[in-house]
Amino acid sequence: MDVYGLTGGIGSGKSSVADLLEEYGVPVVSADELSRVVVAPGSEGLRAVVERFGPEVVDERGELDRRRMANIVFGDAERRRELESILHPRIRDRFEQVLDALEKAGHEVAVYEVPLLFERNLQGDMKAVILVTAPIDLRVARVRARDDVTETEVRQRIAAQMDEDSKRRRADYIIENDGSLDDLRREVEFLLARFLRVSHAGARRPGSPHQPRSGDIVTGNTVPPSIPERPSSRPTAVPTEAPASTAAPVDHDEDPSMLPGPPTVVETGPPPRATPDTIHPVKPAGPPAPPEPRPSERITAQDGGVADDERITRVDTGPPKA
Repeated sequence: MDVYGLTGGIGSGKSSVADLLEEYGVPVVSADELSRVVVAPGSEGLRAVVERFGPEVVDERGELDRRRMANIVFGDAERRRELESILHPRIRDRFEQVLDALEKAGHEVAVYEVPLLFERNLQGDMKAVILVTAPIDLRVARVRARDDVTETEVRQRIAAQMDEDSKRRRADYIIENDGSLDDLRREVEFLLARFLRVSHAGARRPGSPHQPRSGDIVTGNTVPPSIPERPSSRPTAVPTEAPASTAAPVDHDEDPSMLPGPPTVVETGPPPRATPDTIHPVKPAGPPAPPEPRPSERITAQDGGVADDERITRVDTGPPKA
């Protein structure tokens, strides 16, 4: 199975890209949701955290107190490494279980959504990395419209992440999310057809029967022999019309209490998505419509793509022919 990384800074809109990919039948695995699962109440991961950091990190509901945990590890490299030593192996094991189940279900491509993928040097584990980016001022406006934070707080969070130029140099494919929701959808359609080459993907239609989902693979203690079919309660995270101040939908997996590093970001309770499902494989229904031209991203020389750093004009392009 080919696994592509999906990343982007806060307010870039990477989670909206993930939602659109899921609409077109591409399974998306969320590192943030995996990090929540491994410290769920009663889990071995939570017990290990309590043994290392004390019972005060658990709230009255028996869940990990994310803010208190963040206060403990923030600015203390040694304590942070202790937390990572507990979480990272468990997240990796769960990730491998999910990929194995997806492959058995017949999926050839999956996307791994990691907010700080480059900061953790995970790009070597991916076939390629997709970066979602947007101008900083626009990202600040999006986050402020979503969260109760000041401009200074948002800019501090952005400054704590790798700068955009460094990410661009490391990325294999770049989506400029500085337009409308329709613009972003066309970007994703082009990504599917020309880079991921998922020519069989098709968008789900509202009201259509739900295909098998795989949330139980992520939340259960063991990997089931097959992916159970179950209805989804998860509403789409992409509004029908994007607010004028935010242009396109933004990430819904980040909030002001997020720890300063990836899967050490620990959270309990229901995730921002309506169900704890981390991956949503959908049996493809047909090829996506050809996207409208927009020369915004680059494709590396792999799988028949064009040369690295060569800009692509989308005129007269579309899904690869069978």
